[in-house]
Amino acid sequence: MMYDFNADDIFEVAEQLERNGARFYRQAAESVSDQDAKAFLQKLAAMEDDHEKTFTQMRSALTADEKSSTVFDPEGESVHYLRVLADTRVFFEKEMDTSSMEAILKDAITAEKDSIVFYLGMRDAVPENMGRARLDGIIKEEMGHIRLLSNELKALKG
Repeated sequence: MMYDFNADDIFEVAEQLERNGARFYRQAAESVSDQDAKAFLQKLAAMEDDHEKTFTQMRSALTADEKSSTVFDPEGESVHYLRVLADTRVFFEKEMDTSSMEAILKDAITAEKDSIVFYLGMRDAVPENMGRARLDGIIKEEMGHIRLLSNELKALKG
């Protein structure tokens, strides 16, 4: 079965991805002993929390059309499909290397890139009248994460 999604579906998954990211950064912070690295990872977790709130606000601003169902789906299978896809591709069920700060940053960059690819793919599955353009806001937020993580990785390498 082919699904079309609305912006509300994508924002719901975006909120979950941010929760997954925050959990990853908190677990990574627990695995490092360097206090500066720990503080940076905790800051990233807090940023993920803030992004979840941003996406929740963006979601609450959606119009009725952007929230309306695109197909008959009384069991909510389309959103379940998105959750499973997102959870297996970004942060949640991937094996992350927390043996060093460099490894953590590299895995985090990969996860952020995966999230952008996920959102770009989902953007094409959201009809224009159902909020496709709003997904650009999510993508922009995730690109900011990559810049921050890349700068930190460069600083770490000296």
